[in-house]
Amino acid sequence: MLKIGVLGAGQLGKIHIKCIQEICNVELIGFFDSNFEHAQIIAKEYHTKLYSSMESLIADADVITIATPTNTHFECAFYTLKKSKHVFIEKPLTNSIEEAKILMDIAREANVKVQVGHVERFNAAFIASQPYIQQPMFIETHRLAHFNSINKKESVILDLMIDDIDIIISIVKSNIRKISASGVAVVSETPDIANARIEFDNGCVANITASRISLKNMQKMRIFQRDAYISMDFLSKESEIIKIKNIDSTEIPSNPNSINFGLNNENKQLSLEKPNVIDSNSIKTELESFISSIIENKPTKVPIFEGYQALDVARKILEKIELSSGC
Repeated sequence: MLKIGVLGAGQLGKIHIKCIQEICNVELIGFFDSNFEHAQIIAKEYHTKLYSSMESLIADADVITIATPTNTHFECAFYTLKKSKHVFIEKPLTNSIEEAKILMDIAREANVKVQVGHVERFNAAFIASQPYIQQPMFIETHRLAHFNSINKKESVILDLMIDDIDIIISIVKSNIRKISASGVAVVSETPDIANARIEFDNGCVANITASRISLKNMQKMRIFQRDAYISMDFLSKESEIIKIKNIDSTEIPSNPNSINFGLNNENKQLSLEKPNVIDSNSIKTELESFISSIIENKPTKVPIFEGYQALDVARKILEKIELSSGC
């Protein structure tokens, strides 16, 4: 049975603790958090052991999940990987590209499993939509949130936009040709609202908007491809697929949502399909996936290199904004 320890008992760390306690064939041995007073409360609430140090927790564990602030990811992961323990690390992978490169090298030497917590890959709406995604031509995303003082020191690019960056890279599968970006700091010292345009070598274009000063929450992605349009709502976990296909003039639409129209003297059918979305706890699903990769010795769903790729693009977007606006 795998022994798992959690570093960090903040908002995400508490979720990790709860989810791991619900996963079969693993043992939560405890956690460590540098805020001892807060950690004591969490230990009592979740009936789990509070370790006195990061080092003692790592020594007892086979697997460590890192849910500490981003500026501590490198230190925590560096020490854990040096001890040859499997590591799940929340996004963004690290603060800097240089730190991410070092962790990739150490992970390779340690020959252990590493997964980065890009949780939207495990969102039920995205999972249901994946079979329909083929060669996207244009992608549009909106990720809007109420201002959260907990994250005010992190730019909206690394805080929110990076989730969409990761998904886009994973489905486009092409080198990036050009990045354009703009953003402003409204209520903090870092960009609070930003827009980025990513152009890929294969012709695909992604237009990404992220804001944490919105009056409402929104997490939507729209994908346009040849003869199809895919819409995903990550918050409501809903997905819609609109397809356009050629039909015989005598064919009767079998789908009640179908609409026939003529285009270039061709008979086409427009049909709306709603994939069967199986609701789930995305964080629990990604942790289960990581554990499965260890037990079955198979690649992780979001390997460290892909976490590095998302961070690299996010950092380039931030650099573009800083150069243009002085944020």
